[in-house]
Amino acid sequence: MAEPLTRTLFDDAPLSAARHPDPCAYGVGHPAKDDVVVGRTVTVNRPRLELYAFWRDFRNLSAFMENISNVAVIDERRSHWIVTAPGGKTVEWDAVIEEERPGELIAWSSAGSADLRNAGRVEFRDHPAGRGTEVTATIIYDPPGGALGSLVAKLFQKEPKIQTRQDLRRFKQLMETGEVATACAR
Repeated sequence: MAEPLTRTLFDDAPLSAARHPDPCAYGVGHPAKDDVVVGRTVTVNRPRLELYAFWRDFRNLSAFMENISNVAVIDERRSHWIVTAPGGKTVEWDAVIEEERPGELIAWSSAGSADLRNAGRVEFRDHPAGRGTEVTATIIYDPPGGALGSLVAKLFQKEPKIQTRQDLRRFKQLMETGEVATACAR
């Protein structure tokens, strides 16, 4: 039986999604031995259906996901992703939607010989106190280059654990204010 989701004041992620021994219990693909599981949750003060519709149009993701160069929609279930990696390189893969419940969740996995093998899901739940929507992103990925690749990614702030937290915060900003705050001069 899956352990219940718990939260702390110090983390914006469900602890069990971040370190659950069996991520498949949450329907997030089938991790291999060396795969990494990342889970993060943010509360956004917008209706669940609005957030789902924005996220479901994958072309919108580059508006708040810093490393996404392009997502090309192939058809209703498939898309092609190009993402920047450390050192100015890019990685590409095709993703397939494995499960979808409109207004509630989108689950995907990379297809074929992806540069970055990954799977995950984004869930949209009404906040229990009626204050917007809880958006939870859970991702499983195979770090390219193993432990050394993970270290290099972390040094360049491209590591998925860091990126997921930052991307969800930017998503919250974009959906609540219409823009993403930045410290960079234009």
